[in-house]
Amino acid sequence: MTIDIELIKRLKDLTGVGLTDAKKALQDSNGDFDKALAEMRKKGLTKAEKRSERETRSGLVGNYNHDGRIGVIVEVNCETDFVAKNDIFVNLVKDLAMHIAASNPDYLDENQIPKEVLDNISKEYTEKARLEKKPDNMIEKIVEGQIKKFTEEHCLVSQPFIKNPDVTIKDLLNDHISRLGENIVIRRFARIALGEINN
Repeated sequence: MTIDIELIKRLKDLTGVGLTDAKKALQDSNGDFDKALAEMRKKGLTKAEKRSERETRSGLVGNYNHDGRIGVIVEVNCETDFVAKNDIFVNLVKDLAMHIAASNPDYLDENQIPKEVLDNISKEYTEKARLEKKPDNMIEKIVEGQIKKFTEEHCLVSQPFIKNPDVTIKDLLNDHISRLGENIVIRRFARIALGEINN
């Protein structure tokens, strides 16, 4: 089966794999680009998970200022200065700072959510479900769903990326880990909005 070279290049650019791998993925999927992309992402994710164990000592501190009213500073780490200076990495840091300005996450990931916050959500929705006379076997699933929803809204890595809501920030990071061949970690961030008082 002959595969259009432009399709191969497009798949290569999106996944960070070599031309041969991109061509093979398209052949395996009978030319179905979306199917090939899904398969490559699965493979890329596996590579990303292996890389996540590697140490990150380089990187960039990026910032974003929106109309002098919202300011963001974010530290994103990678393994080498070579990648830290790469335009793809630099643009990722800019995108992350802009996303934080727009989406205002409270936590980096679910591990940063205080236990008392999760306990309060659990208690609130358990009581609500009982008042609504939901069956006992459904209450646990309702509470799990609300905690998942809270995590997606308040944790940076779980939020849909503002430039492409089909992918989360975690997906975006994994995509860049595959493309750049290094572990990438968001270390910390801060967001200040004019007139807001942080507790």
